[in-house]
Amino acid sequence: MHRMFKSLMAAILLASLTACGSVPSATRSAMPDDTMLGGALPPDVRVESFSVTVPRSLKANERNLYYPIGDIVWRGEPRGDRHAQVKAIFEASLRDAAPRIDGARPVRLDVQVTRFHSLSEKARYTVGGVHDIDFRYRLVDVATGQPIGPSKLVNADLDGLGGEAALAAEGRGQTQKARIVSHLSRVFYEELVVPGGHVTANLGFLQAINDL
Repeated sequence: MHRMFKSLMAAILLASLTACGSVPSATRSAMPDDTMLGGALPPDVRVESFSVTVPRSLKANERNLYYPIGDIVWRGEPRGDRHAQVKAIFEASLRDAAPRIDGARPVRLDVQVTRFHSLSEKARYTVGGVHDIDFRYRLVDVATGQPIGPSKLVNADLDGLGGEAALAAEGRGQTQKARIVSHLSRVFYEELVVPGGHVTANLGFLQAINDL
């Protein structure tokens, strides 16, 4: 019933906003079982290694709708193993961010993706939308092997370009994948270096629909 309500809301929202050039977004699915034991941010850490998990319990949707329901919606690469593609995106962002997180305390960063809802082809080349990305992470002390505090759930939403803006960005080499990798790299850096961590972008009412 809850999913039906959200789908209806999305359909109504799409109908009302398409005419004024706005965009639909995705809904937030339930998290898979959280097997991570925790990791609050201590000061002055250095990322020596990392791991990324994309649980198979996350459901991928390949339907070309404005608003496909699912945990994983990803069309920035040829059709294939979407879980593996999302994992590779996170790993690329961590490889970029890790050398810049160079404090005194060596840690392992464990990441579990909980949602990766990008844009369908139909949304990408018309109205755009929101890349709705959520993940949970923990830090593990390398010396002791013990988690540091509780795990943290992070919302890393990014505006999803559409229409002419999307085509222009691709022409500059700023593909969906390139933008998301760069964005996630910045999110990880902010989480582990900037006081208070990453602050989720305010993307308006469409983003708020995801929290219903």
